[in-house]
Amino acid sequence: MRKLWLIFAQAVTISLAALFVVITLRPDLVSWTGHNVGIVTVREASDGPRDRPGFVSLSPAAKKAMPSVVNIFTSKDVKVPRHPFMDDPLFKRFFGDQLDGDTQHSSSLGSGVIVGPEGYILTNHHVVEAADEIELALADGRKAPAKVVGTDPETDLAVLKVDLPGLPAVTFGNPDKLSVGDVVLAIGNPFGVGQTVTMGIVSALGRSHLGISTFENFIQTDAAINPGNSGGALVDASGNLVGINSAIYSRSGGSLGIGFAIPANLAKQVMEQIVRTGAVTRGWIGVEVQDLSAELAESFKLSNIHGTLIAGVLRGGPADRAGIKPGDILVAVESRDVLDSTSMLNLVAALEPGKQATLKILRNRNEMPVKVSVGKRPKPTRRNELE
Repeated sequence: MRKLWLIFAQAVTISLAALFVVITLRPDLVSWTGHNVGIVTVREASDGPRDRPGFVSLSPAAKKAMPSVVNIFTSKDVKVPRHPFMDDPLFKRFFGDQLDGDTQHSSSLGSGVIVGPEGYILTNHHVVEAADEIELALADGRKAPAKVVGTDPETDLAVLKVDLPGLPAVTFGNPDKLSVGDVVLAIGNPFGVGQTVTMGIVSALGRSHLGISTFENFIQTDAAINPGNSGGALVDASGNLVGINSAIYSRSGGSLGIGFAIPANLAKQVMEQIVRTGAVTRGWIGVEVQDLSAELAESFKLSNIHGTLIAGVLRGGPADRAGIKPGDILVAVESRDVLDSTSMLNLVAALEPGKQATLKILRNRNEMPVKVSVGKRPKPTRRNELE
């Protein structure tokens, strides 16, 4: 009996040792409670989302526009103010020139859009303002320095030029055909992480009175726009450029779903003038205007709020020479109705300096035409200047 137990114990020991070796070297050969140890059984789809009926992807639009969007790296030398203690002889004796003013190198990020194979690139004025050096990084990995052709602070636009072959130019769309609710993509380099595409819709059109720039006619979108996206592309669902991303509304510095883009047709007009002449020329008549409120319209005994109030006239300016006076109400410029001060500013700016234009004004509720010799809009020094 004892011999049988010894044989049984030896057999169990050998079996356990063999099982240990198998589990260690080939766990896939052993199953516990019906499951394979170390093996996960997964189900793989036989088709992708693109193969399903009704699937819509914006990938073609993104692929069409992304090569035309560049990352912009700018740098400038900043003079650190001289420390006031440097005027103290005692401090200067002990610290020497350590507290004196010094020059520091600062850098910033932005985006731009290639608009022509000749190397012209659209971006924001504030992206390249006062930059000493500008470097572009293309989507294909190429890098090159760029120079400023010209800028227009009043629309916050700038045109750069880079010397590289085979540049993929963007296709311009028509912002006038946009409607609230249309899908748009914002492409740029947010926070310097690299080229990024975000999606949203057109939230509003013709946004103005925001205090961002002098000439405002923004496309508002909820596509995420963050620092570094400035100057990048806003494209429609076909990958065509409809705007240049310019600003965000934010209290924290990040996107809150309210972004603003300059319409592509306005950007194109500014770009063409800058490329042709190096600057933007606009009409000017030398008046200060004010929107008509309901109270003002009532005080002038007007039946509707239409036009803009001439609040001031520059002495010796075009409007003054034409006989326009403070208190007049400007209702039309070259037969185009003036809705408010913003539309008046845009209509006057579109006039050609040196030519005569016909304005329609109300004086004592009497409508009268006035011929004005259009002047050239001076360079801006501060906002709310005479128009």
